[in-house]
Amino acid sequence: MAESARTDQDSGALQCHTFDVVVIGAGIIGLSTARQFLLHSDLSVAVVDASAPLRAGATGAGQGYIWMTHRTPGTAVWDLATRSRHLWQMIIDDLRADGVDPLVALGWKKSGSLLVGRTKEESYRLKERVQQLRAAGLRAEYLSGSDLLTEEPELEVGPESSAAFLPDDAQIDVRSTVSFLDKGNKLFSSQSRYMDFYNDPAVRLLRSTTDGKVEAVQTKNCILYAKRAVVIAAGSWTGSLMRKFSSEFDSLVTILVQPRKGFLLMLENFKSFKLNHGIMEAGYINYQTMPMKTSVPDSSEEHLEQSLSVSMTATLDASGNLLVGSSRQFVGFNTDVDMHVVDQIWERTREFFPALREFSVQNLTRESKVKVGLRPYMPDGRPVIGPIPTMQNVFVATGHEGAGLMLALATAEMVADIVLDNPVKVDSTPFAVGGRRR
Repeated sequence: MAESARTDQDSGALQCHTFDVVVIGAGIIGLSTARQFLLHSDLSVAVVDASAPLRAGATGAGQGYIWMTHRTPGTAVWDLATRSRHLWQMIIDDLRADGVDPLVALGWKKSGSLLVGRTKEESYRLKERVQQLRAAGLRAEYLSGSDLLTEEPELEVGPESSAAFLPDDAQIDVRSTVSFLDKGNKLFSSQSRYMDFYNDPAVRLLRSTTDGKVEAVQTKNCILYAKRAVVIAAGSWTGSLMRKFSSEFDSLVTILVQPRKGFLLMLENFKSFKLNHGIMEAGYINYQTMPMKTSVPDSSEEHLEQSLSVSMTATLDASGNLLVGSSRQFVGFNTDVDMHVVDQIWERTREFFPALREFSVQNLTRESKVKVGLRPYMPDGRPVIGPIPTMQNVFVATGHEGAGLMLALATAEMVADIVLDNPVKVDSTPFAVGGRRR
């Protein structure tokens, strides 16, 4: 049960609370981690965030893909994604059993996914990918150009066009899903097992004077004692927070996560044409893994252009909004809207959809929104999930880049299992803090 008290600090009286687990970060990873502890243990949980859900980070700018089509079987991330996909399906099944429509609750729909190629080389790779996905147990189809045109009449299909099609891939609405998690966690407040501290940034970790364990999180307004664990799930900010927190300890902790800026263009109540599936160009896979470029100064125009990659993704959400992306760019924590990048996204999208060529971004400004997110990027492409060896009771969950929504549930389960000393469902070794390459 959570406990409360007050303590006098140099800065004045701070409210004190005691929980079993304190989670720093209210994005999809943090909220899912809190949910996991609340549903699958009797522990009390607090969630701390400098802002509020969806107001910063990557979660609010996500397209909501619960997809396997662009993932590679046999990798650690594949195993994590497979487990997470299963856990999402469990939520869907539970909602239906309770008489709740998943489309209403989460914006969930099994739209299927298309990974689209436009060259002979891409077609060859897509055939290989379909074979891999089938061997891994998924329903997957290779579509020729004519088959692709049947599935998506609005796509421009050339003589070498093709696609990998996964009919069981799904999507969720980000806002609906975050609201579902947030409200679900708050239900435990009546049992004195949950509190959130939004708009109250964590400023330091407090260590026990007797055994050196991290025993509390100090925020701007509170001291939150954590009897079992502090979980840092602050997305792109996790690295800077760890440097700040560990600077007062014996050794500096380095988490290699970096912010990777991305734009998503949402055209509200879009009726110009219909998409039957979620669509992604084959080159998106390469853009996901492009390394940081550091040959020129970060502030130069050349650096900004070098670090920018744009690939086409498009889907219609449950509300009929057209979501198109996406861009990736290393520009630190800058979240300004750059119309040059928006223009490039729109131009790339129009290459695939002829019906959009009569529209310009400027003409659509009144009907569109540009969402900006900072994806937590790891150089080796694997999230960081597990304990901090030099900071007892501290755990981290970050580095999911653009896959936080997809991987959230399995990540939360892994964190909770490690804290509770339960057998893990997916091997956690590849996600450990140590031994990560730059």
